[in-house]
Amino acid sequence: MPTNDTFDICGINHLALVCQDMNRTVDFYSGLLGMPLTKTITLPNGMGQHFFFDIGNGDHLAFFWFPNAKPGVPGVSHPAGQVGDGDITSAPASMNHVAFNVPLEKIDEYQSKLEAAGVNPTAVVNHDESATGISEDISETTFVRSIYFKDPDGILLEFAAWTPDPDRRDATS
Repeated sequence: MPTNDTFDICGINHLALVCQDMNRTVDFYSGLLGMPLTKTITLPNGMGQHFFFDIGNGDHLAFFWFPNAKPGVPGVSHPAGQVGDGDITSAPASMNHVAFNVPLEKIDEYQSKLEAAGVNPTAVVNHDESATGISEDISETTFVRSIYFKDPDGILLEFAAWTPDPDRRDATS
């Protein structure tokens, strides 16, 4: 059922990010995270490559590799710190992080899998409506549980799971 009366938006077709090394990116997203590589395109005039990973539900995460791309700047192009351990701000028009929807009951298992693979995930974060916005344990106001980690280029990623019957009150600014 559409939720938008103006445009019939059906979800995300793809998000396109930029990587420093295509092979390393494919190894991480396809090899470690298990996302199938579904399309690769060589850009004209030696501009680089564009490639797509299936992230489920018909959605894709895409990357460009540009041979002459400038390096990312922590705190500008992406967060310098990790959630719970440093500054996570980034500049307007940057991509702060990408959150992948995962089953609630798999959060702890996925944290362990990432650690075993040499990735450094955060502790499980219970996002809630407390003064700090997070709690150590699930509370009645917890609306999503998450773990955060970075890809080889420092892109902040999140495995996130909505809690059962999260409070879906209208957002306010």
